[in-house]
Amino acid sequence: MVNWLSQRQRGRPSVALDVIPILATTRTGLSRATYPLLMNSQTPWTLSRDEFNLAELLASKNGSVAVIIPAKNEAATVGAVLEAVKGVSGLIDELVVVDDDSTDDTAIVAERHGATVVSTNISSGKGNALAVGVGKTTAEYLVFLDADVTNTDETFVPRLLQPLFARPEISLVKGYYERPLLHMPTGGGRVNELAARPILSLLYPGLGEVRQPLAGETALRRRVLDDIALEPTYAVEIGLLIDVATKIGVNSIAQVDLGVRVHRNRPLEELRPMAMQILRCALERKNG
Repeated sequence: MVNWLSQRQRGRPSVALDVIPILATTRTGLSRATYPLLMNSQTPWTLSRDEFNLAELLASKNGSVAVIIPAKNEAATVGAVLEAVKGVSGLIDELVVVDDDSTDDTAIVAERHGATVVSTNISSGKGNALAVGVGKTTAEYLVFLDADVTNTDETFVPRLLQPLFARPEISLVKGYYERPLLHMPTGGGRVNELAARPILSLLYPGLGEVRQPLAGETALRRRVLDDIALEPTYAVEIGLLIDVATKIGVNSIAQVDLGVRVHRNRPLEELRPMAMQILRCALERKNG
C-alpha cells in the first residue's frame, strides 16, 4: 500500500489524496462506487475575480450586515482595515472590533476609525473574541475579517457576501487568495498548506477543495451559529468549516477569490502551536 501510494503521489498528487479517504471510508460500509459520486456532488461553489458586480450586489442586499474584526495588538494596521471596510456605502450596518486584551492602542485607533469597540479584558483567543463580537450584533449576515492584513480591499466584504445574497442554500463563504512570503509572490500560509489542507483532504471529503480553510475572511448567515459553537482558539476557522460541512453539507459552502493577501508572516516557532490547534480540532471532530 505504501509503495503504491507513493507512486501515485509522484505522478498525480491530487488523485493520491483522494484515494486514502476512499479506502478508509469503505471500511465503514460506504461502497467504492458511491463514494466518488458523493464527492463530485458536494464541492464548494468557487467564484473567480471576474464573477462580481458591485452594483448588482448592493441591489440584491436582503438583510442587515455586521462586520466583526478580532484584534490583539494591531494598532498599526486595524485603522487601514476599517477604512477599507467602510469604502462601500450602504452595505454594512454594524462594524465591531473586539480588542482582545491589547497592550497597544488598538482600541483607540479602532474607535477613531468609526468602529464600535468591545474589550475582552483578558486574552481569550481568536474564537472567543469572535463569539464576543457576534454577541454584540444583531445582523442577519456576519462577516469576519483579520486586523493584521496590510492590503485589505474595499471589495473584500461585498465579495464575501455575494454567494450568500445570490443563493439561499449557501451558509458559509471563505475567501481565497495568494499569500506572499518575504520577497516571494507565494509561500505564505504555511499552516494552511502543511497542516489544514492535508488533513481536510484525508478526513473530510470535499473540503480538500477549499483553498484557504484558515482564512480569517469569512462570511456566514447568523442562523448557522444557532447550532454551531465557535471554537475558542485559533482553530475557530477550521472548526466552523468542518461543522458546517458536517451538519449542513459541503455544498452549502462557497469560496471567493480575493486576489492577494498581505500580512505579517510569523516565525516557525509561532506556527507550531497554531498547527497543533488545527490538527487537534480536526481530529477531535472526526473522532466525535
